[in-house]
Amino acid sequence: MPGISGTGAVTRSTLRQQIADALRDEVLAGRLLPRQECTVKEIAEQYGVSATPVREALVDLSAQGLLEADQHRGFRVREYSLDDLRAMIEARGLVTDGMFRVVAGGPKAFRRSDEPCARTVLAGVRRRGEEAQRAAAAGDLTVLIGYDLRFWRELAALFGNPYLSDFLHRLRVQSWMCAVQHLRRRADLRGALWSGHTGLVDALAAGDATTARAIVAAYNADSLALVERLAADA
Repeated sequence: MPGISGTGAVTRSTLRQQIADALRDEVLAGRLLPRQECTVKEIAEQYGVSATPVREALVDLSAQGLLEADQHRGFRVREYSLDDLRAMIEARGLVTDGMFRVVAGGPKAFRRSDEPCARTVLAGVRRRGEEAQRAAAAGDLTVLIGYDLRFWRELAALFGNPYLSDFLHRLRVQSWMCAVQHLRRRADLRGALWSGHTGLVDALAAGDATTARAIVAAYNADSLALVERLAADA
């Protein structure tokens, strides 16, 4: 199938998840394009596996909003519009505003008291942010997306609500999927991508919800403006 670049056998213990992860990465890398068809037969042949885990992976990705089920032709990559992206960014902002209410209790509330494991997790989130910032500065979109998704997932986990964390992760995957088709039209992304990850962690660790909200609001506005400019120039 055009655009899928499987490179060998997939271990059978976690076939469903591995195939889903591989296809998601292909979508976020821009190698599987909006409306491109994904058939069970072609993917199974590509990875050398049976149809069952492939079908399960495609159903999972459809439930996550990355694919659409076509009654007659299997699945295809979902196509999102700029209006969809605007709605996703608005939803992300509402979610993070709710998360940051925890910070009103000060750094102790955010860190889940002074437990060493909490401080270790927070330090790990900051390191993830540093990696994301380096990728953003270099204009390496693929690396940035990977670190950015991990950064937000781990940051959201610190607020102690797994449902909220999962919902935010899904929104972020979908918004990256929507944005990437436009961002990859620009040959050089150095300096154009958001790199405020560590500033956000530092604000939250200090119990400064006002600064955290301002950082995220600026990020959302700047990211949307960039994608809108690129879409207008297409």
